[in-house]
Amino acid sequence: MKNGEALKQLQFEMNSCSLCLESGYKITPGAIFSGVLGAKVMVIGQAPGVTEVKAKRPFNASSGRRLFKWLGLAGWDEPRFRDGQYMTAVTKCYPGKNNSGRGDRLASKEEQKLCRDYLNREIEVIAPKVIIPVGGLAIKIFYPSKLKLDEIIGTAIFHQDLRVGEIDRSADNPEMVVDSIDGGLASNGVWIVPLPHPSGASAWTNKPQNLALIEKAIALLNDLRLLLELD
Repeated sequence: MKNGEALKQLQFEMNSCSLCLESGYKITPGAIFSGVLGAKVMVIGQAPGVTEVKAKRPFNASSGRRLFKWLGLAGWDEPRFRDGQYMTAVTKCYPGKNNSGRGDRLASKEEQKLCRDYLNREIEVIAPKVIIPVGGLAIKIFYPSKLKLDEIIGTAIFHQDLRVGEIDRSADNPEMVVDSIDGGLASNGVWIVPLPHPSGASAWTNKPQNLALIEKAIALLNDLRLLLELD
């Protein structure tokens, strides 16, 4: 199957999926993703929110404004990025409100597992040069579990051959985590450059020492944008 047909089939399956509903989870069905075949950058969020469901596009509300402020500092214009790159999430449907009534519910490990094949296939079909996992849930797919967020933001991981069916947090090997871009490697393989969740409610993103780490992450993304011609 050609990649264009494979992507069309995959997106049809995601839109038609009812696995979580059938397993008893009270989600709002309807996968939220955007992008085109040929995208060189893939953003992976946690899960769509209620405004994303209404707008039918990822990162639509205040979190999206902050995310695109960061991406803008890395050199990407929002309309062009949305038109030319790919955006998705660990779980594709809105998981609903938290039982406390504050914020959205974090999708369970079972829901994440039910959705994982879709994410693996998206990565395989799109074959991006750079993946930007946004927020802890997405970051944990790729990064060693022993690392804290302040040890992760401002770093990158390079995969010569990202085996999407066997994503294993880089084998829990912190030595694979780097804080600069090796131009000799950059043209072959996939770079993972994480960003924190851009929610305005996050205290982590408002601390001066963490803002400095976000600036480092933005600089890494800008380096890759220029080196790999990712516009």
